[in-house]
Amino acid sequence: MQLSVWTYEGPPHVGAMRVATAMEGIHYLLHSPQGDTYADLLFTMIERRDKRPPVTYTTFQARDLGKDTSQLFQTAALDVVERFAPDAMLVGASCTAELIQDDPAGLIENMGLPIPVIPLELPSYQRKEHWGAAETFYQIVRTLSDKSRRASDREGRRPLVNLLGPTALGFRHRDDIVEISGLLGKMGIDVNVTAPLGACAADIARLGEADFNIVLYPETGDLAAEYLKREFGQPAVRTVPIGVGATKDFVREVADLAGVDPEPMLKEGLSRLSWWSRSIDSNYLTGKRVFIFGDGTHAVAAARLASEELGFKVVGLGCYNREYARDVRAAAKLYGVEPLITDDHLAVEQAIEDAQVELVLGTQMERHIAKRFGIGCAVISSPVHVQDFPARYSPHMGFEGANVIFDEWVHPLVMGLEEHLLTMFRDDFEFNDHAGASHLGPGHSAPVKEEVLAAPANDTEAVWSEDAQRELKKIPFFVRGKAKRNTETFASEQGVSTIELATLYEAKAHYAR
Repeated sequence: MQLSVWTYEGPPHVGAMRVATAMEGIHYLLHSPQGDTYADLLFTMIERRDKRPPVTYTTFQARDLGKDTSQLFQTAALDVVERFAPDAMLVGASCTAELIQDDPAGLIENMGLPIPVIPLELPSYQRKEHWGAAETFYQIVRTLSDKSRRASDREGRRPLVNLLGPTALGFRHRDDIVEISGLLGKMGIDVNVTAPLGACAADIARLGEADFNIVLYPETGDLAAEYLKREFGQPAVRTVPIGVGATKDFVREVADLAGVDPEPMLKEGLSRLSWWSRSIDSNYLTGKRVFIFGDGTHAVAAARLASEELGFKVVGLGCYNREYARDVRAAAKLYGVEPLITDDHLAVEQAIEDAQVELVLGTQMERHIAKRFGIGCAVISSPVHVQDFPARYSPHMGFEGANVIFDEWVHPLVMGLEEHLLTMFRDDFEFNDHAGASHLGPGHSAPVKEEVLAAPANDTEAVWSEDAQRELKKIPFFVRGKAKRNTETFASEQGVSTIELATLYEAKAHYAR
């Protein structure tokens, strides 16, 4: 077993929590020990929800293991029905409770509860969070959808669609739904049900009334969409509308199934990203090296946008959820890079360092990694932290989402360029380290904390002269580390004990050959 200070995905019952918390009138009874009760922290602190998640724990303790923990579970189930009066209840076990094999599904089966009960079999030691969310949503749809409901004759009405996949704790899901719903409305298409986020049991019952489904988040919505296709004959749109190009493809695919004309929407030009990409200002970002890592869907979408619409060079691409490894491998082949399929953040950190990138697009973990390396970073995927649930409207899907992405991805590079220029001109009378803030006018100075290179670890390592140190600082920050390592390696090979200015230039010439 590998211990880690970070995990990209929790166990599958966390995925079930995300679905239950996203919905209305659904309660999740989790057979778990005391200490596994972290749902409140996840949803009220990180996502800043204004109400507690609908999760109840049995919270058995060590002393209970010698007794009948199954009775504890059944008592908790009765308490949930009496206290919360949910429309339906999910039941399952946490990874710890799974070891005592109480079988929540069997325990609940003969209790005769007055509401639908959906047992969840979520193998904690074989599967992870995204799979748990997808399986939970699938079981809810399978149990609560009304098999007798079908789409009515299209004559005289607007097309109806279901939006599938958004959950609680999802990256920008709330705003993506608003953006895509508005886009569909402009096309003359109505949303029948959005689920799981914001849906209740009655909404799930009428899923079959839609003409087709739109899978916005495949990691959560794919299993349910496949079931709805089998049961109701509903086709599904699986193009994820992230970026201008993908949004246009999405509009055409939706229009084809809905029988509407996509051209009026496509001619509106609702995104500024396309205009900027054609402008002279975009040239200084062309070819910037970008490393992309996240869930499979967002990583693949980000790679297309970065390469085709912003002119970046994709030098790394990967995902942590192995269920979507095939999609990531296919995308990586397009950009000529080796796909990175791993849930080990240390392997991701090493890959970022080796690729010598100028921008990282990733999760909250990659933000930490990029900060350590002094590289710009934008978050594109869960897992995320509280700062990735902004109060403002900030989608990543649709045409407005492309505008938001442009701002979030380009600004780290612009600021990085600014930092590089300030470094280059640090000896200038106005921009040197001892100059005060420009808005204070002349005569103001600022205390300076000089950057000092680490002392040699032993007598065999070379030391840097003051001239060489100053020259090293003029090298752009995003490649300075590589230049320092190369120079020290060159000095070691040449038997040089003190790195002078000439040594730095000789090393540069050596590695340029």
